[in-house]
Amino acid sequence: MSDMADPFSFNTGAVESKYGGAVGLELLAMGESDPAIVVVAADLGVSPITGAFVTKYPHRFIEAGIAENNAMSIAAGLAAGGMKPYVLQMAAFGALKCAEQIRTDMAYTEMPVRILSAWTGLAMGFFGTSHHALEDIAITRAIPGLTVVSPCDDNAARALLRTTADLLGPVFIRLTEGNHYPVYAEPPVVKHGHFITVREGDDATIIATGLGVQLATGAADALAREGINIRVLDALYLKPLDEVAIVDAARTTRAILTVEEHGVIGGLGSAVAEVIARNGIATRLQLHGLPDTRLAVGKPAQLYSHYGLTIEGVIERMRGLL
Repeated sequence: MSDMADPFSFNTGAVESKYGGAVGLELLAMGESDPAIVVVAADLGVSPITGAFVTKYPHRFIEAGIAENNAMSIAAGLAAGGMKPYVLQMAAFGALKCAEQIRTDMAYTEMPVRILSAWTGLAMGFFGTSHHALEDIAITRAIPGLTVVSPCDDNAARALLRTTADLLGPVFIRLTEGNHYPVYAEPPVVKHGHFITVREGDDATIIATGLGVQLATGAADALAREGINIRVLDALYLKPLDEVAIVDAARTTRAILTVEEHGVIGGLGSAVAEVIARNGIATRLQLHGLPDTRLAVGKPAQLYSHYGLTIEGVIERMRGLL
């Protein structure tokens, strides 16, 4: 693969191998102890996410080429045969292009496929609209039988790879890009379907997922220095959703802000709004994500800054709520 598939630097746009390397080493370690684990990729086999595994176990790897739908169906077939496939896809194609395969070949048949969905949000923004991944949470949340998780940094990704390995049915693992504001010093203890409270506070709550958690913790720390105490919940499980944590935040803090590198329709913010409405709670809620419009093209760092997906952008939105 060329540098185009390597993790970019959120701050500079330079090519780096940070986040993907940690996931790749964890996948390799899992493969060393479980010979049933195999890897399928769509022209991404030697990426930082799968390269270590593929190098050591080339006989346990299938390269489908630029044929994402085929890669998904191959993975489902391997699962039906007793294997434990991890299939790597670019986020822009893994859900939007392959929704039928995920639904019909995996979820309805309860096949234990793990989908590694990489380069999410605007991480491939310099390739244009075709590579923007703004709809994948909305699509995957709507598929019955599919577990959806979204780690925020290296250690969260490692924890979720381990704890979802034996779940029934398929798992969609949304790998956020970059590890520039790490949240966890070590892999956290993860409970199925539960958020993690990464900052305590009773003035307001930020519920975030993926890159949003990195930004939310930075914003909460800055506001804490001004005497504003913000609770930060890491929504690493998007389906099943931690309704208890959402309801508690809505009832015990003054407002909720959701933060995600996804479109504002159908993502984490929409899921939180559904829970609040279903429970009849009156609270202030704002959704901070990517707008419902055709987005610009450019370096990821420039695009995230333009759309307010920065620590400063989150602080500004939170101030507007308080």
